Order: sequence, then C-alpha cells, then structure tokens
Amino acid sequence: MKAIIKLLRPHQYVKNIFVFAPLLFAFSFSVDNFTNTIIAFILFSFIASSVYVLNDLMDINEDKKHPTKKFRPLASGEVSIQSAKLLFVSLSSFSLFVAFLFNMQLFFVLLIYFILNISYSLKLKHISIVDIFIISTGFVLRLFAGSVATGIELSMWIIIITFLLALFLSLAKRRDDVLLSLDGKDTRKNIDGYNLEFVNATMVLMSGVVIVSYILYTVSSEVTQRLHTEYLYLTSFFVIIGIFRYMQLTFVENNSGSPSKIVVKDSFMKITILLWLFSFVAIIKFI
Repeated sequence: MKAIIKLLRPHQYVKNIFVFAPLLFAFSFSVDNFTNTIIAFILFSFIASSVYVLNDLMDINEDKKHPTKKFRPLASGEVSIQSAKLLFVSLSSFSLFVAFLFNMQLFFVLLIYFILNISYSLKLKHISIVDIFIISTGFVLRLFAGSVATGIELSMWIIIITFLLALFLSLAKRRDDVLLSLDGKDTRKNIDGYNLEFVNATMVLMSGVVIVSYILYTVSSEVTQRLHTEYLYLTSFFVIIGIFRYMQLTFVENNSGSPSKIVVKDSFMKITILLWLFSFVAIIKFI
C-alpha cells in the first residue's frame, strides 16, 4: 500500500492548489464556491495521479538509469506493471465519471488535461520545448478547473502569469536533467535539445517576464477597480524574493529537480509564499 501511495505522488498535489487561484484572485470565498473548488481539487488530483502512473509506466527503463527516480515503485519493482495499469484505468475513469455528473465544463477540462498528458507521455515529452509548454498548459488547465467549478471568470493576467511561472519552473527542472546529462547520466530522449547555456538564458528571461507581468497585473485598472485597492503592487516584493530564492536554489545549489518538493520542504520558500498570501489578503481586506 505504501508503494502504491508513493506511485500516486501525493506530494505533487501542491500543484493542484492552482485550482484555488480563481477564489483567491476574485476574493470570493462563499461556502458554495469553496465546496465546489474542493471537489474540483480532489478530482484533478485523481486524474493527475492517473497521469503520473502512466508516465511511470512509460518511463520505467529511463527511470532505472536515474540516480533518484530509480527508487520509484515501478522502476524498483515494488509495484507490478499489471497493478499500475489497473490503477491508471481506475483513477482516470472515476475522476472523469464523477466530473461528468458534477459539472460538464469541469469534465471537459479534465478530459483535455487527460488527453494532453497521454500525448505527452506517449510522444510529446521527447520533443524539446514542446514538453515544457505542455507542462505549463497543465497549470493553466488547473486554473480553468477552479473557474468552471465556481463560475468565477478568470482574469487574462492570471492566465498569463500562471503560464509564464510554469514555464520558468519547467525550465529549472530541465536544468537538473542537463546537469545529470553532463555527468554522463542521460535520462531523457529530449535532453539533446537543451544545454546549460540555453536553459540558464531562458530561465533568466522568464524570471524577468514573470515579475513584470505580476506587477502589471497588480496595477491594472481592471484589478484595482474589482478589488478596490491600489496597493496590491506591494505584494510584488514577495514575488521578487520568491523568484530570486528559486534561482538561488537552481544556480547556486543546483537543486531544481522537483519544484513541488522545493515548495514543500524549503523553509525560505514556504515563508515567502505565506507572507505573499498574507499581504495579498490583508491589503484587499484592510487597505
């Protein structure tokens, strides 16, 4: 059972917090909206776990060569291939079926995510640049899951910022693969499409674009009028610190292989995110 839970990668559910973004940025915390978002979060987590299982099924041989991924349940042999296939079918079927009954729009969002990630696992993850764009699109689909579940309309700024931030994190993850490749440990077929200079340059570019996009969001007339405050730009302080910390982890400590684990385990990052969240809510509520 422990190996099966590990196969589902529950630590990756931190990514699904983006489902709650429409609630936060619209500052609409009604009981119905919160309940519907919780349901969307659970269903997205199930469909995401099914995709993780499929990805591990497709990557068994590559994972066996990886210094850390070789300990994954399938690569290490803790879970059989047959059990993994059954788990994949069960999780995806349950999530899509419940979504179909609960909210048709949510069903289509999950279906798009599911089909996109099957394509990713089977072929597209081996195409450099395309791979990170698909990963980033998955984060945007999490936003739409929260949006259709609650009926809260998404701001174009939130969609743009989320996509750009996801690109930044995906590039950081690829940098880890490049470093492994330089050590003679080729673990991905698409790694030939990346090198350290390219990844470093694009990460620096994306970090700047993310920061500028967030600042533009906080001072846009649409946001200031809807949230009734002109001081949201002050939260940019924590966004910049967070980006700088992540770049420090990536460039100085060479630790960017798992963004989810970094967010969960790095104290500096956790404190920064909490301070950003607190300042965001406090400014809207009291200023």
